Amino acid sequence: MTSFSKQLSFRWADIDPNFHVRHSVYYDCAAQHRVEILESLGLTMKAFQTQHFGPVLFREECVFRKEIKLSDSIFIHTKVAKMRADASRWSIEHEFRTEENQLCATLTVDGAWMDTKLRKLVNPVPEIAIQALANIPKCEDFMES
Repeated sequence: MTSFSKQLSFRWADIDPNFHVRHSVYYDCAAQHRVEILESLGLTMKAFQTQHFGPVLFREECVFRKEIKLSDSIFIHTKVAKMRADASRWSIEHEFRTEENQLCATLTVDGAWMDTKLRKLVNPVPEIAIQALANIPKCEDFMES
């Protein structure tokens, strides 16, 4: 597998006055895809609750290349771009592409794991999180930081 991918469908409410997908929808789609990926790798909401940790974002940025319209067939492709060896910090990249593989946008998040009781970064990272991130495909230019 080269990335976690899925086809997106857009709603009328996702469109702005210029008749294309509004900017914040990209962020919502990427967040939903990350949650679905983590769940498929065993990092469920229940696992986060019982082990008292969860993901926290430091930066979220989207670079827009081509507008997406309501009826466009778009796929989101998600990979890990950077990660520390201990999985304590990571960057995940989402690409929004057409059926013809044309790049519409790249959304990148930088994050870590937070202890939900102490409200501080987790140290050490739970093994379940290390394994989950290890199983997400890496970008071609992946960097271990």
